[in-house]
Amino acid sequence: MNKPVLPPGGPGDGDRILDEPLTEALSRRYLAYALSTISSRALPDVRDGLKPVHRRVLYAMNNMRLNPEAAARKCAKVVGEVMGNFHPHGDQSIYDALVRLAQDFAQRIPLVEGQGNFGNIDGDNAAAMRYTECRMTTAATLLLDGIDEDAVDFRPTYDGQDEEPVVLPSGFPNLLANGSSGIAVGMATSIPPHNAAELIDGCLLLLSRPEATTADLLERIPGPDFPTGGIIVEPRESLLETYETGRGGVRVRAKWEKEDTGRGTYQIVVTEIPYQVKKSDLVEQLADLIESKKAALLGDVRDESAEDIRLILEPKTRNVEPEVLMESLFKLSALESRFPVNMNVLDARGTPGVMGLKAALMAFLAHRREVLTRRAKHRLSKIEARLHILDGLLIAYLNLDEVIRIVRYEDEPKQKLISTFALSDLQADAILNTRLRQLAKLEEMEIRREHAQLMEERDGILAMLASDEKQWTLVGTGLRDVRATLLKIKHPLDKPRQNGIVGRSIFAEAPFVDAEAAIEAMIVREPITIILSERGWIRAAKGKVEDPSELKFKEGDKLGFLVPAETTDKLLIFSSDGRFFTIGCDKLPGARGHGEPLRMMIELDDKVKILDVFPFKAGRKRILASKLGYGFLMPEEEALANRKAGKQVLTVDAAGAAFCLEAVGDQLGVIGDNGKILIFPLEELPEMPRGKGVKLQAYREGGLRDALSFNAETGGYWIDSAGRRRDWTDWTTFVGRRASAGKLAPKGFPTSKRFKPK
Repeated sequence: MNKPVLPPGGPGDGDRILDEPLTEALSRRYLAYALSTISSRALPDVRDGLKPVHRRVLYAMNNMRLNPEAAARKCAKVVGEVMGNFHPHGDQSIYDALVRLAQDFAQRIPLVEGQGNFGNIDGDNAAAMRYTECRMTTAATLLLDGIDEDAVDFRPTYDGQDEEPVVLPSGFPNLLANGSSGIAVGMATSIPPHNAAELIDGCLLLLSRPEATTADLLERIPGPDFPTGGIIVEPRESLLETYETGRGGVRVRAKWEKEDTGRGTYQIVVTEIPYQVKKSDLVEQLADLIESKKAALLGDVRDESAEDIRLILEPKTRNVEPEVLMESLFKLSALESRFPVNMNVLDARGTPGVMGLKAALMAFLAHRREVLTRRAKHRLSKIEARLHILDGLLIAYLNLDEVIRIVRYEDEPKQKLISTFALSDLQADAILNTRLRQLAKLEEMEIRREHAQLMEERDGILAMLASDEKQWTLVGTGLRDVRATLLKIKHPLDKPRQNGIVGRSIFAEAPFVDAEAAIEAMIVREPITIILSERGWIRAAKGKVEDPSELKFKEGDKLGFLVPAETTDKLLIFSSDGRFFTIGCDKLPGARGHGEPLRMMIELDDKVKILDVFPFKAGRKRILASKLGYGFLMPEEEALANRKAGKQVLTVDAAGAAFCLEAVGDQLGVIGDNGKILIFPLEELPEMPRGKGVKLQAYREGGLRDALSFNAETGGYWIDSAGRRRDWTDWTTFVGRRASAGKLAPKGFPTSKRFKPK
């Protein structure tokens, strides 16, 4: 009779039940997942610059003997080996990692030589792994050199059936040479590629002068060297700070040249684009800028690329200067991009941390020294074993007749040899395995010569292992040999860099060109009327709108603001959260339809209200105030903002801003929600570029509602609900000290408690 199966938690199954709070169980398991993601997936090792998947791909290819001289094999075969033996994840993720190692526009020094379609700079994907073939490059063999000589530690694979290297020997500083990027749990890494020859020069500098600073290293390593070339315009001071701290960014621009097309016309030819920018996306972005009229100086864009990059940019008119055109496009498009730098890596102990340039190179050099000493010790053990065998063979040659007699007549020749000549098992086996043809006199001389050579080599290794100076000298010699090998790798984008080294990216200072002034000069100056609905739909009608009642809006919407302006004006928008937004009036949609949502043009939350809209005028001043009753005077130039997110000018709380009023006189009248009015000289307000301001009026309940700026000579006034101006003859009776409560509004004052209808 079969024994019944007990449910979990029944008798005899209590050991499988854990009684612990759910929060602790989840936090502990999530921490384990986070650590696994950081150490086993997203962050590279500072020593070889590789993530586990890339390391496993190269190690598997090495085991398959896919060296540069061997025939290429199907990528599917390599992916299968990696997935089955080392990397228990999806085949597509492994293949994607392999493909990236083969792309010369993604890797500064490709580690895989691909045959077939491995994708392109347009962003097209590689062909399926069953169609492509691969093998290692010479650079990859430099990373693996010494892997079979106990140069690095090994650990069991995921199934315990085999072993894999913890790190590769890494003949050159691959971390900085090829860069890396990845996102883990709570941390990320972003390292730009560099020139390997310059990196080795920096390593050699540290070997000769360990006290060298980051500034000294920048004399050898001026900055990144991107696979796609381009022009690096990041200032040296900024690069120095980035390499000191391990965090920062690098601005890189497309490389372009002017090409005359005859009769005074020209076109711009872009031959190199920033790193990690897809060419097809860049062309689409430029075309969208033309269609949306945001690139006022650009007339047309087309892609004439073949194997090399050739983007044609045509100016809108021949009068546009090439430098002005390109400076405007650098601001608007991915022709200029900023590569973020966050050198977050795993150190030799597997601990994540951000390293500067010097720390990363020193960690690499320490790794190379360890590889050197471990390989030397491995070689030393081989020499000791061979010398042991040779010592036994020499004994046999010195006693050849007795050895022959023992082998011929003794029942157990091995034991007799051991006892007679005090040999070891290995020596006795070597003598018994010797062929008759090797008993010649010349063979004895060859053994003595080999013995002498090995003794000399052993003495040299022992001397090296006993001397730190000799170890570092050999590290430098090895790096010089690797440098010579890497310099043989050529590329069409190669050009002279600093110190006579050939690279792809060059350095330059970004010229100062007032592109905005040139764009404004291209705009035809015409009068327009800006129409903004209550729901935030904006448009611009040509000329003046005579009858606002004839304007049409979407169902449930109506007119919010009607602002006269010109196409050359900049439109300022003030929101209830105290921010100003700037939009060029020439970029507003036409008035044939209902326009476009304003919130598509600026980053404005749905809960934030628009309080005022007006064209910018240089020299004018504005009075800003919050609902709490605090305000100040601000030059209108301070309101201009170049970002979609706008510019925070007025500090407000949850109640928000009250108004943005043009300063037109010498007096300021304010009214609160309580209906009390206070008038005081405008000069009592401080002039500030931004902030909270000073107290305008005191309130027990409510806050500030409206204000009026006027001249004492002409007197105060208000506008009634019918739109008629009412002069305010006794306004002086409401004059008081700033920040006081004020007096109740006079009879006849609008019940809306506003000086002007909203």
